[in-house]
Amino acid sequence: MALLEVNGLGKRFGGLAAVNDVTFSVAGGEILSIIGPNGAGKSTLFKLISSFLRPSAGRVIFEGRDITAQAPHRVARLGIVRTFQETTIFREMTALDNVVVAHHLRARASLGGFYFATRRARRDEAKFRKSAREILGSLGLGEVAGQRARSLPHGHLRALGIAIAMATAPKILLLDEPFAGMNPEETDACVAMVRGIRRRGVTVLLVEHDMRAVMRISDRIVVLNFGRKIAEGRPAEVRENPAVIEAYLGRPDDELGA
Repeated sequence: MALLEVNGLGKRFGGLAAVNDVTFSVAGGEILSIIGPNGAGKSTLFKLISSFLRPSAGRVIFEGRDITAQAPHRVARLGIVRTFQETTIFREMTALDNVVVAHHLRARASLGGFYFATRRARRDEAKFRKSAREILGSLGLGEVAGQRARSLPHGHLRALGIAIAMATAPKILLLDEPFAGMNPEETDACVAMVRGIRRRGVTVLLVEHDMRAVMRISDRIVVLNFGRKIAEGRPAEVRENPAVIEAYLGRPDDELGA
């Protein structure tokens, strides 16, 4: 059984169909990328899967359960966690404290317990700090754990955003353009990081424009154009698909990482 199923998903904004009858599935342990030209509907699709938008049609099934249009925090608790582009980072806090705070979705102690430092809250805090250090280390951020987020370079900030998401113990992680704005060295490090996330048992679904990185990292790729799915398959299959080449203005070498 697929971990995640998207069945006939659609979203209309007035007369505009931003996403139109999109169907695909994601297997556990897979890295699946969603690509397409600007305006293809990729970000809207992400918001539908993570319940930040209510679909106009279709269903989202997670672990055999219909989660369509549930509240975003409930979907996150089930294990579908979406990263944002640096908007979830507290820049005056250290990298470590950012990740510790993110663990509180899993806290057993109450808010009052943390305020009064009850025994359960102290146990949670110690466990969260240990886990946060492990996550930062696994993402190559161990050496900057004590630095304030505002002092970190772009690549480290992106990694920290992923570390924050990992603190919630996701089953499937939705990465929103993780390679955007990176130089080649940062991209290589981020590719290795995403593979490391998969090795930790987390399934990865990502939206990305860096086609060279996508072709290197993906098990399968779903291609959108004008809100519709026009192709799906392994990187080599997608790269040679005539509909995909046409959607990318007929420039397979430049656009598709060939």
